[in-house]
Amino acid sequence: MLPSLSSMASRLRLRQLRLLISLDELGSIHKAAEAMSITQPGATKALNEIESTLGAVLFERTSKGLEANDLGRCVLRYARLISNDLAHLREEMLGILQGHGGRLSVGTIMGAVPILVEGLARLRDSQPDLSVSVVEDTSDRLLNLLDQGRLDVVICRTSVSPRPAAYDSRPKHQEQLVLVANPGHALAGSESLSLGQLAGSRWLVFPVNMPMRLTLEREFREAGLSFPQYPIETSSTFTTLSMLLQDPGLLAVMPWDVAKVAVDHGMLVRLPLQLKSRSEPYEVVTRKDVELSTPTQMLVSILMA
Repeated sequence: MLPSLSSMASRLRLRQLRLLISLDELGSIHKAAEAMSITQPGATKALNEIESTLGAVLFERTSKGLEANDLGRCVLRYARLISNDLAHLREEMLGILQGHGGRLSVGTIMGAVPILVEGLARLRDSQPDLSVSVVEDTSDRLLNLLDQGRLDVVICRTSVSPRPAAYDSRPKHQEQLVLVANPGHALAGSESLSLGQLAGSRWLVFPVNMPMRLTLEREFREAGLSFPQYPIETSSTFTTLSMLLQDPGLLAVMPWDVAKVAVDHGMLVRLPLQLKSRSEPYEVVTRKDVELSTPTQMLVSILMA
């Protein structure tokens, strides 16, 4: 039986979580005890207390030493998150006390990367000691991280959320979507193209139910065509660029703001297909009724200027 949340919260201590991390990294009670400047019996007792508190064995003894089991790996993942959050807390407090700096965590979808990069450059001009963490992902995952308080502000679309009213959203920009490919693609020199000519091609697409995927599906549907079978799905800008560079037969729809850099450097070509569908504008999003830190307020102002 797992203990109640209140029991876990009242009995677990930060020092115990640090011990778990040391045990995982060093694989030995003896080495972990040395690293934490405690006795080996003390470390053994602390591990027993943790496992008693959680109602589960977390480590197994093997020929290689202590190794975390499935439950142990789960607990370790959260122990590291708590440890990192504590480090970020200290970093942000130090910045506030010194009157500068602090920490900012930002999330963005692929199409907003260029605007975010420009905005962060302007922000760091005025806040050079600011520590910034950037996460690129899909809108639904970014909103989930925002809900958890792991991101301060995200640039995405709230339409993917079942509760868009939970956010303060500021419409920012409607992406221009373009079709891109490797310069060696068989259709790279075409003067004009129809979607019908491309239906049998191999495609890189956004994951299911994401706005860019829905836009492309609508494009095929309105043209009376079936959506391409067996596409490669990714929300990563780097993966998309890498796969297009590696495979001359692949096609992808990308935001022009993102693709333009690769096109200008001759890495990709823009194919002459006019997309009729328009994607919905993305937004600068924060949690409703949450007081924003000064760096967050500054970045939001810069992005909306």
